Amino acid sequence: MTDSRIATARLGATGPEVGVQGLGCMGMSFAYGPSDANESRATLERALELGVTLYDTADAYGAGENEKFLSPFFKAHRDEVVIATKFALAIPPDDPTRRVIRNDAPYIRQAVEASLRRLDVDVIDLYYMHRRDVTVPIEETVAVMADLVREGKVKYLGLSEVTGGELRAAQAVHPIAAVQSEWSLFSRDIEANVVPTARDLGVALVPYSPLGRGFLTGSFAKAEDLTTDDFRRQQPRFTGENAKANVILLDPIRKVAEAHGSTPGQIALAWVQQQAAVHDLPVIPIPGTRKPTRVEENAGATRIVLGEEDMKLLEPIAAQVAGDRYADMRFASAGRE
Repeated sequence: MTDSRIATARLGATGPEVGVQGLGCMGMSFAYGPSDANESRATLERALELGVTLYDTADAYGAGENEKFLSPFFKAHRDEVVIATKFALAIPPDDPTRRVIRNDAPYIRQAVEASLRRLDVDVIDLYYMHRRDVTVPIEETVAVMADLVREGKVKYLGLSEVTGGELRAAQAVHPIAAVQSEWSLFSRDIEANVVPTARDLGVALVPYSPLGRGFLTGSFAKAEDLTTDDFRRQQPRFTGENAKANVILLDPIRKVAEAHGSTPGQIALAWVQQQAAVHDLPVIPIPGTRKPTRVEENAGATRIVLGEEDMKLLEPIAAQVAGDRYADMRFASAGRE
């Protein structure tokens, strides 16, 4: 792998210039089992060396611990990085294991101040609504977010797991730079409405879990392969008969990888990166990793160009996937389209 930096792209018509691949930081302190802090810090530094400039976190990741962990890195490289964080998953005081979706104005203001303190920054570059509370009109939520921009607390606005209609309603209130949603060879539901809407409005797509939460790399084959505290054990695609059926779907990915002299994970990422050309809009995936070697591998995927035959081999995979991406799809855009 060479040390040449990855290319850049604009984060939608209104957003900043960033590397064409970002870094999902959740797993450094939350959800995917034990992590090594020193290795995670080395991963952040290596990513920046390779031109990765968009770093993604959220207040819900480890109840704020992920933001705190990232703060020293952001402070050391403030002018080089674009910080993305999110609000909406509130933790009830009586049950720290639960998350309650809140999009109301008092909560948003409380959340942004708390994130600014934990990150130890004066302004958040990209502030996302993490999940949609359908009891609050999205226009009201975005109006509060727009106030944060005017007050200098936030630079750009983003939305996560919204429908095409919700994105249009939000854009009518204030420009949206990016929509974050799951998008991979295993998860393509957003292509029906969200992607064309984003293209029409000049909004970038920021795919999370572009590696199918690691499943597309072949690093695990079923939930039982994971540590007991790994939240993927709760996801339908990785359990029981679903897992057995889905493992077989990795065969064409391995075949394409062999032809390119690359890894299956690189092919899965290259496919997502190539959707920018397929759908004519900016696509900035944020694969998560805690290892410098993995971030090098992921960055290498930005230089792989899949041919027509490759794309034909990979095309049928998503339609054959067994199981939903969440146990409760009401919290994903596809559950409301």
